[in-house]
Amino acid sequence: MIADGGTVLMQQRPPDKQHAGLWEFPGGKVEMGETLVAALVREIDEELGVTLCAADLFPVRAASGDPAKGEPSIVLLLFGTRRWQGEPRAVEPGCQLQWTTAGALTTLPRPPLDIPLSQALIPLLEGVAKAGRHT
Repeated sequence: MIADGGTVLMQQRPPDKQHAGLWEFPGGKVEMGETLVAALVREIDEELGVTLCAADLFPVRAASGDPAKGEPSIVLLLFGTRRWQGEPRAVEPGCQLQWTTAGALTTLPRPPLDIPLSQALIPLLEGVAKAGRHT
């Protein structure tokens, strides 16, 4: 979720989960029979209490673990949106939310696969921030 001014919403993982305390992009797992976009819309509603429109989502980047290097066999797909309905709130106990600038994004402690996703998002955040200064 990218707000005016070029900030992105980050979610801190709860203390009882893997990567506890690290900051990640909100989202979740695809359920059997669900499309990627339908899963994202559902997960954002469950995690943040926010409604997304599938037509407003755009792909940003994918990242995957390498089992040959001992990394989990997982694929993360980062989608962006500039539009949503509702005010994001941390629904899951122990989670925190933070609107983060492109510069601050690189300093947040993140799970390994969120790092390349962050790097791909930074130019977009900077462009939104720059456009906001000229309106």
